[in-house]
Amino acid sequence: MPRDDIPPPEAPPQLMELIRVFGQIGFISFGGPAGQIALMHRMLVDERRWIGEQRFLSALNFCMLLPGPEAMQLATYVGWTQRGVVGGLIAGLLFVLPGAALMLALSLGYALYGSVPVVTAVFLGIKAAVVAIVIEALLKVARRALKGTADWIVAAAAFIAIYAFNVPFPLIVLAAAMFGFIRASGIPSEPVALKDNGRAQTASAPGMPGSTLGGKSGGSLSSTATTVVVWLAIWIAPLAAVVAVFGPDHVLSQMAWLFSKLAVVTFGGAYAVLAYMAQAVVDDYRWLKPGEMMDGLGLAETTPGPLILVLQFVGTIAAFREGGGSPILMGVLGAFVTLWATFAPCFLWVFAGAPYVERLTRMPKLSSALKSVTAAVVGVILNLTVWFALHVLFRTVGTYTAGPVSITLPDVTSADPLAFSLAAVAAVMLFAWHRGIMVTLAVCAALALLAAQIAKQTAG
Repeated sequence: MPRDDIPPPEAPPQLMELIRVFGQIGFISFGGPAGQIALMHRMLVDERRWIGEQRFLSALNFCMLLPGPEAMQLATYVGWTQRGVVGGLIAGLLFVLPGAALMLALSLGYALYGSVPVVTAVFLGIKAAVVAIVIEALLKVARRALKGTADWIVAAAAFIAIYAFNVPFPLIVLAAAMFGFIRASGIPSEPVALKDNGRAQTASAPGMPGSTLGGKSGGSLSSTATTVVVWLAIWIAPLAAVVAVFGPDHVLSQMAWLFSKLAVVTFGGAYAVLAYMAQAVVDDYRWLKPGEMMDGLGLAETTPGPLILVLQFVGTIAAFREGGGSPILMGVLGAFVTLWATFAPCFLWVFAGAPYVERLTRMPKLSSALKSVTAAVVGVILNLTVWFALHVLFRTVGTYTAGPVSITLPDVTSADPLAFSLAAVAAVMLFAWHRGIMVTLAVCAALALLAAQIAKQTAG
């Protein structure tokens, strides 16, 4: 852990440094949003101090309120704070592209050959390590975000609401924000400067959020309108071209419409949209079978990048089978259409809203509302941590319902000894030996592969 008295960098990182760091994050961002947020916190806040604790949490609150993958949007925001739109594009694209490339290869391999045992073995080690990484992240975020009894109550209530009662994530955020807003009654409304890495952040002059030397807070209606128009065109024009070339009834055109619609309603991340998406692609369009949807989710959980890359799996398989012509070419085009429809809107939301994030921190009632949202986010991350750990450490996980209560619990007899052992190795490496994430992931992946080879030889 860095000491608080270490000064932050005097200037934003150079573009090559930004590319190097976010490229590394893109290749190792396993574990869904909880693990990815933890990874960025460690690398960007703790180690490099590019962004301060409070600004990071404020940005996380902002991104949790947006449709789409919150971790990818958080990376885009941090890049924007360092190098404006160029930095945001670098950070956001590098967060997605490594996982997207791997998902494309795995999806095409799945379409051609089915699952690949060696890849499955390696990713078991990675997933087991991520369990420990996510727990470490949860402890860090909770220690910094939960400052009083009210924060702990909000976090606990959020966890119970989403884990036991399946309350939609937007309702949890809204309830937490209302609680914080009401709790702030009576607080003076004078501006509060935001501390970022030891430097006071005051409002910058309004400017176009495309500044190349770092994003500015404040914003203006004209610059925001320009940003919205430009990014709407970037989002829609290529998809309209797909419809024009292939016709409205082609599978690629249908995907352009479906995934653009999902990009607008996916509040709460990938988990929130899985049920709706599964019903659409399995029951309505009949592109995949139910078991294949679970295979796609499994691939998405074991690759770096946003969990919502499961949509890319759907797009690749659907176009591979239904596109006509060369199946591989159609699969690649399906992946492209899906990625564009899913992630282009994310840049629109972030670049349009980022200049206003810090303004909220200087409004006491809104700041208090965001503080309560932060506490609720801790509960949501705990839910994701539990969900992820159960599905990694146990082979069978079921849902048990009694009235309004619906709880996910494992079959304890289905515990995976190898997964538990690898998670324990990762915990020792992280908590006791303080090894880095890359080393921990590599060791656990190698051990998992070794165990798979030994089991194969023993069975043979």
